[in-house]
Amino acid sequence: MKNQAKLYGPGLEAYPKKGIFFSNIIMILWIALGTFACWLVHPLIGWLYFAFSTKMIFIVLRKMVCTNCYYYARWCSTGWGKLSCAFFKKGKIENFKTSTGIKITPFTYGLLTLVPLILLIISLIQKYSTFKLAVLALLLSVSVYSGAISRKKACSNCKMKAMCPGSALK
Repeated sequence: MKNQAKLYGPGLEAYPKKGIFFSNIIMILWIALGTFACWLVHPLIGWLYFAFSTKMIFIVLRKMVCTNCYYYARWCSTGWGKLSCAFFKKGKIENFKTSTGIKITPFTYGLLTLVPLILLIISLIQKYSTFKLAVLALLLSVSVYSGAISRKKACSNCKMKAMCPGSALK
């Protein structure tokens, strides 16, 4: 339990539910826009993207990351500590920093953004439309907000920020 000492004392015990709701709306919008962008290229690619992103975000990473987090069974910035508690048994906080989930999280979120962006840009080059450009702009906006602005705010109040290799404050 020596990692317990590395917890950020002033961090929130529970995040406000209004922020949790908004974070999840943004995540769903991010996945929906990415799915739609991929679908514009080919419907099968859209469905594959949707299946991959929802499985990784709401199941795989919840098991591999959240089960070892301080916020397991608590209201974290996204509420996923509660989600993971509903489906998976508690891990060890000592394993958080070195877990496979922490290592694959940047890759997963990178794919969540880059795959639809690249495919949509290719699609725009093949056949330009202002609609595709609008989808691209929305996708970029949601990705930047979720990946940088929202994350920084959530990390600033997180009890795990001192030990989290993915903290936006490092």
